[in-house]
Amino acid sequence: MADLEFPGFRFHPTEEELLNFYLKKVVFGHKLHFDIIGFLNIYRHDPWELPGLAKIGEREWYFYVPRDRKQGPSGAGTPNRTTLNGFWKATGSDRTIRCLTDPKKILGLRKTLVFYNGRAPRGSKTDWVMNKYRLMPQNSSSKEDIVLCKIYRKATSLKVLEQRAAMEEEEMERAAMEEEEKFFLISEINIFCNSVTNEEVQECELEQEQEQEQAPQEQEPIKEEHVEDVQEVALVKK
Repeated sequence: MADLEFPGFRFHPTEEELLNFYLKKVVFGHKLHFDIIGFLNIYRHDPWELPGLAKIGEREWYFYVPRDRKQGPSGAGTPNRTTLNGFWKATGSDRTIRCLTDPKKILGLRKTLVFYNGRAPRGSKTDWVMNKYRLMPQNSSSKEDIVLCKIYRKATSLKVLEQRAAMEEEEMERAAMEEEEKFFLISEINIFCNSVTNEEVQECELEQEQEQEQAPQEQEPIKEEHVEDVQEVALVKK
């Protein structure tokens, strides 16, 4: 939003602020002064689309989301967290978020989910993560059944990046070697085919030469027989 693009302004609320202020106010119908977090059914979008749909955020994006309903009769199944190209999968159990000034006071729960490409139960894990915050039942006795979701990409360590780069380099070298071996094999095949063709041509030419040399020898007896026949005819006439 243009009215929130103040120099130096960053939106990095703590978990306590997310639960006790932003989520609690919306759940109980209290109006916020700034429209910082928008409402969105994030399960209708893949995670890489969400940054462009958020009202604010550079590396973290926040949304008010209708609580995901469970599939199956009477909502007894698992929540539907599938998107067009993948699904969100919960990791571990919910974690309680406590008040910093009063640790005995539980503000809400946080569920962490990871996005997978493909269809459940199979799929390839991505670095997209969701932290889903909800108030405790005793703190949210209202008509609004809303959760607050924080979307971000998990930071990749330098070691992982180096390993990834090394694997890519090895893959490129392997592909280059395979291409070189393929080229060498094709060259050998061409050389062999050419040598075979040349030998066949030489054999064919040799056969033609031999036939030409033998042709006059085969015709000479025929000529002699023809001469004798002519002589006999001449004697008869006499």
